[in-house]
Amino acid sequence: STAVFGAVECFLLAIMAYDRFVAIYKPLLYSTKMSTQVCVQFLIVAYVGSFLNASSFAICYYFLFFCGPNRVNHFFCDFAPLVELSCSENSIPVVVPSFTAGSIILFTVFVIIVSYMYIFITILKMRSNEGRHKAFSTCSSHLTAVSLYFGTIIFIYVLPKSSYSTDQNKVVSVFYMVVIPMLNPIIYSLRNSEIKGALKRMLGRKIFHRI
Repeated sequence: STAVFGAVECFLLAIMAYDRFVAIYKPLLYSTKMSTQVCVQFLIVAYVGSFLNASSFAICYYFLFFCGPNRVNHFFCDFAPLVELSCSENSIPVVVPSFTAGSIILFTVFVIIVSYMYIFITILKMRSNEGRHKAFSTCSSHLTAVSLYFGTIIFIYVLPKSSYSTDQNKVVSVFYMVVIPMLNPIIYSLRNSEIKGALKRMLGRKIFHRI
């Protein structure tokens, strides 16, 4: 499930970047470029790509041989801790999942970078400060979510396993499986003026009571 929904998150973040690109760079074509049919097609591609990614993990599990301890040094059954328990000498089952996960990450990051390149070029061309502020506020929450999520999964699934310990893997896994999903509603809701106003009032009261 981690391989499926983790990859789905990558695809959705890339789709959201494209959505913002169309809304800012080609606003008059937004209803056509991001119609309901197009969004459904994007969703299908996201889930198909994610299931293919998960299939590569599942297939490679079957080519690993286990002849020693059977206690996984992790709080869930992730691929890297299972590889540590394997006594298989064949490195292909270890490399293939990293390649498929890395390909998805590179593709989605490429889409996000290109989308934001065009977005920033468009924002710099705007003459209205109000328009620039509105465009930046539209993108800020998404950029925050992208930075948090991709930073953690690159650490776990792309970097060489020798560059970090299992304990570090567990800490980062907790961050991207528990902390980031908890932060996402807060990050995206900060765009809402009513929520921002309520947050300012709450912080103002706390500061006032401390004084």
